Amino acid sequence: MVRSSLAFLFVFGCVCLCESAAQQAGSSCGCDKLSRAAAERPAEEKTEAAAHKYSQGANERLYEARGNGKTIQSQMVLIPGGEFLMGTDDPGIPADGEGPQRLVYVDSFYMDIHEVTNRHFQNFVEAREYKTQAEIFKDSFVFEGLLSDSVKDQIAQAVAAAPWWLPVKGADWKHPEGPDSTSADRLDHPVLHVSWEDAVAYCSWANKRLPTEAEWEYACRGGLKDRLYPWGNKLYPKGEHYANLWQGDFPNNNSGDDGYNKTSPVMSFPANSFGLYDMVGNVWEWTSDWWTVIHTTDHQQNPTGPPSGTDKVKKGGSYMCHKSYCYRYRCAARSQNTPDSSASNLGFRCVSKEQQ
Repeated sequence: MVRSSLAFLFVFGCVCLCESAAQQAGSSCGCDKLSRAAAERPAEEKTEAAAHKYSQGANERLYEARGNGKTIQSQMVLIPGGEFLMGTDDPGIPADGEGPQRLVYVDSFYMDIHEVTNRHFQNFVEAREYKTQAEIFKDSFVFEGLLSDSVKDQIAQAVAAAPWWLPVKGADWKHPEGPDSTSADRLDHPVLHVSWEDAVAYCSWANKRLPTEAEWEYACRGGLKDRLYPWGNKLYPKGEHYANLWQGDFPNNNSGDDGYNKTSPVMSFPANSFGLYDMVGNVWEWTSDWWTVIHTTDHQQNPTGPPSGTDKVKKGGSYMCHKSYCYRYRCAARSQNTPDSSASNLGFRCVSKEQQ
């Protein structure tokens, strides 16, 4: 990788079009383009898939970790199988492939009730002596508004169209805003700076997996038909906040009316009717599907997305989402990143066919 100049136009290949309010349907926070060049990956990471490497001996290490008195996995809840309308015929961002709406059936599965936390991820790292891709690459993307002046002073360049995203040396899951920060005081917050491959490694170790996009969206909707959010169509039911989102003028000011200016502890907001927390807002969540914007209208059962691609689907939006520029905190909304991407608003949760 090119390190001396921090020219992350080459390292991450980031492109973002920040549009006016009149074009808000296609605007973005830029986090869908925070990608690393595949050729830059260390050789050892190219030759062995994370799911295979870290599933070896998973049960043995799992029980070893439990033996020290720690809870290493989040609670799971049964999501009963059924049919639902996936996507929407009234897309907030048509270019993202939110439509057409189609009838999909998914089998029953279990899902983590909240995003994987720093505490859970720490147990995995200690049990498997795991290094995330951000740690291997020695940098990751962080939202500029969260950085200290001393860290910003070390950064020479930014993407012109999305200057709020900066490549920070030393930023990783243990140091969410760079080397002068720590996640040790945020153990109940969702883990950040995890790539898709890191997420797969964790889920495999825990005898789980990432959800498909269909499973994720079905779970997000919580049994509600054709609604925007996990709880209905009103963003603030009875004047209350139901998700950790951006309030104010992005990217200049987050008023924090919901109580948080960055991530919030998991379960800080009401659960949907399936008992799932933070299905929208807080952090983006990886799914197992490859990205496509072309969908069949044929009835499908347990769809898994295209067989290959360059980007993976992520769902749910994050604490950086606001309708004026990134209206992606809806169940039907979607975005994408390359599997080796990592950022300060990207996490995950796991699913399983059996209770773990």
